[in-house]
This record gives sequence, C-alpha cells and structure tokens, in this order.
Amino acid sequence: MPKRILQGTVVSDKAAKTVVVSVERIYRHPVLQKTIRSSKKFHAHDEKGEYKAGDLVRIQECPPKSKLKRWEVIGLGSKA
Repeated sequence: MPKRILQGTVVSDKAAKTVVVSVERIYRHPVLQKTIRSSKKFHAHDEKGEYKAGDLVRIQECPPKSKLKRWEVIGLGSKA
C-alpha cells in the first residue's frame, strides 16, 4: 500500500526532533454545496531539527516512532 503524502504548515517546533504540522483540507458539503475548510494537526519526525514555525513542508506516513508520531518530514515547500 502506498504511503500518504500531505502538505502543511509547521505550527510548532519546540519539541526535540518533532514538528507539529497543520494540514488544511478544503471540500464541498454534500447537501449544502458550501465550501468548507477544516484543518488537522500531525506530529512529524524531524531528525535534524531544521524546520521552523511557518515553513511549508511535506510529510509522509511511517511506522510509529513514538506515542503520537506516525509521520516524517520529507521535504520543504517554502521557507517562512
């Protein structure tokens, strides 16, 4: 099964080797046909600690690294 890849913004880089990434999803409501924005936060593994708050990054699924971390950062979209 392929690994999912998501793109989002780093909202916190305070933990060691971990960044919190907010991923925003835009979809249409099935009945009201109104555009809805929803966001979800993911804890991602950042081995070198090179990503800072505000950076646009891509994250990929991985085997569990800790209680909350099931994602790892694979690249930088743009710097803050």
